[in-house]
Amino acid sequence: MPGKTHFLIFDTDGGPCGIAWTAAGVVRFQLPGDDAATTRHLLLRHLPEAEADDPPPAIAETVEAVKRYFAGEQADFSKVPLDLAGQSAFFRAIYDAARRVSWGETTTYGTIARDLGAGPEMAREVGQAMAKNPVALIIPCHRVLAAGGKVGGFSAPGGASSKLKMLALEGISFAPPEPAQHSFGF
Repeated sequence: MPGKTHFLIFDTDGGPCGIAWTAAGVVRFQLPGDDAATTRHLLLRHLPEAEADDPPPAIAETVEAVKRYFAGEQADFSKVPLDLAGQSAFFRAIYDAARRVSWGETTTYGTIARDLGAGPEMAREVGQAMAKNPVALIIPCHRVLAAGGKVGGFSAPGGASSKLKMLALEGISFAPPEPAQHSFGF
């Protein structure tokens, strides 16, 4: 039946995740919560009408890719069908740009704004779109950083520390480099 929303809560190495979909594609994704009940609550607070269901093949493939991702294996979500019908055209353009940022790469809010033909003052709007991203990970908002390559915020459970963990899974570290020489201590 068109318009119906379905969901699944599933375990990963990072914790329980949630995914919700319509006939058009993924409408919401919930990054790992503390437990399955928390993840379910966070997912369904935006979709109270959603019904638990077994996923169709495209969603099942996405679930397997998410499991690989949280196991530290490279995963590509750029072809996952999405249902972003409730988003503005500008937010959808921002999300399309973010989806082009591949595993192990990062960009900034300002770079996405510039790539969309907007001035640097629109970087804040890009940040707002990332904060409201309904399908975090599938639209890889964790790969979008603040000016100067700073981590910036992250609205998922765990905040910026979750963002750092996700980037670390992709081989991106914010730790200072090891010194080339060791001090003699005097």
